[in-house]
Amino acid sequence: MSDSATQEKQSWWRRLSGGLKRTSSSLGGALTDLISKRKLDAAALEEIEDALIRADLGVETAGRIAQTLGDGRYDKGIAPDELKAVVAGEIETVMAPVATPLTIAAKPFVVLVVGVNGSGKTTTIGKLAARFRAEGRSVMLVAGDTFRAAAIDQLKVWGERVGALVRARAPNSDAASLAFDAIAEAKAQGIDVVLIDTAGRLQNRAELMSELEKMVRVVKKVEPTAPHAVLLVLDATVGQNALSQVEIFQKTAGVTGLVMTKLDGTARGGILVAIAAKFRLPVHFIGVGESVDDLSPFTARDFARAIAGIEG
Repeated sequence: MSDSATQEKQSWWRRLSGGLKRTSSSLGGALTDLISKRKLDAAALEEIEDALIRADLGVETAGRIAQTLGDGRYDKGIAPDELKAVVAGEIETVMAPVATPLTIAAKPFVVLVVGVNGSGKTTTIGKLAARFRAEGRSVMLVAGDTFRAAAIDQLKVWGERVGALVRARAPNSDAASLAFDAIAEAKAQGIDVVLIDTAGRLQNRAELMSELEKMVRVVKKVEPTAPHAVLLVLDATVGQNALSQVEIFQKTAGVTGLVMTKLDGTARGGILVAIAAKFRLPVHFIGVGESVDDLSPFTARDFARAIAGIEG
């Protein structure tokens, strides 16, 4: 690995571990308190399992970690570092199968980006556009969140910033029609990646969700293999509510992968582990801050170690 690549890796690790500090401190503090000056008896293991569930890791993963801790150590003490290593190892086991890069496998590669308002959807699109432009790809941004003038303006700013084409219409225009025309233009111009924003759907609003289904249908009329990816942007701070969001959006839009944002704003970063264990959807990117560089491809080992509070 070159010096610049090593520095970049270390820089991301610092941002990731810093961003997950609330989660690791909350979880680590609870676990350290539980194991100090006591043996791993049935009561201690049950309390550890409860602490892991409270950290939103999910019942299945929490139970497995508690079982792993008890194996060969029952009625013995355990050092905090050993405990962190076990927690990190079990989280990595859950997350490794879903740590999947987003592969650009068509031209134009059409990405539909979905999620509820406030999840960081439009900002994530801008950051993805910056990443693709840095890779030398041509990008078109489609302002399909036609209900919010602010979202349209935000995409235009990102387009200027990263050198991407932006296609938008007046607020409250038909989003599916806009997407159809934009993809047709992208095909004609030989654009590499089309990123389509969508209105922030509340998963309990049936009429909005049916509009999302319409957009998927219309996109297929202009490009039968599209959308090539449907990315669900999740806000880590909503905790357990993220599970129901995955379920509903998967049914409505056929989610193919996840982007988790705002991991730096919560002590509940473990929710991504629960989502991975339940849905086994690819996790492509995670975000731990506001800057462009704070959205990065997901790696299971780094994430697991950061949540467990392992330094370096």
